[in-house]
Parts: sequence; C-alpha cells; structure tokens
Amino acid sequence: MAELVGPRLYSCCNCRNPVSLHDDIISKAFQGRNGRAFLFSHAMNIVVGPKEDRHLLTGLHTVADIYCSDCREVLGWKYERAYEASQKYKEGKFILEKSKIVKENW
Repeated sequence: MAELVGPRLYSCCNCRNPVSLHDDIISKAFQGRNGRAFLFSHAMNIVVGPKEDRHLLTGLHTVADIYCSDCREVLGWKYERAYEASQKYKEGKFILEKSKIVKENW
C-alpha cells in the first residue's frame, strides 16, 4: 500500500517553493496574463505587491501582484476589491497562473 506523502500542493515553477494547496482551488476556469489560471482561496509563501486598479475580463478590480517569497517570480495576483456586485466573491482570493506553478505530491 502506498504511503501518503502529504497534501497535494502547487509550487513555484522556478524554485519549487510551495504556494498553495490543491484543496484550496475554487475554480480552474480563469484567465491569467499568460493563459489559464486557477482561483485559490488561500496562498502561502508569497509576497503581495502594491494595489492597483486593473481592467480585467470581468470588469474593473483592485488587484495586487503576488510573488514567490523565495525567488520573487510573479505568480499571479490577489483580488483586493471588485467593483461589480457579481464579482465580490473574488475579494481576498488569489489567481495563480498555471504556467507559473507545478504540482507536488500527486
């Protein structure tokens, strides 16, 4: 019988620093700057950059880029504020671009 290695993680593609748990995925149907992205409820081992207003596919949002705490690779962004009522669920959540993360313990 295989031993459980630990929780399924996503790590920085550059330095393998763990940045989120598979269980924290809310949706895989998001678009990042460089292709597909996942919406996560939590992220770890990241640095949050300055807030800025950005026009995204779903309207105007206040976001902050998020960086790997080890190598400073830009991994995605954090939704700080959504201006449209239908987008409020994103506030406080994290976008991690699929091209910037790798699976660990799968």
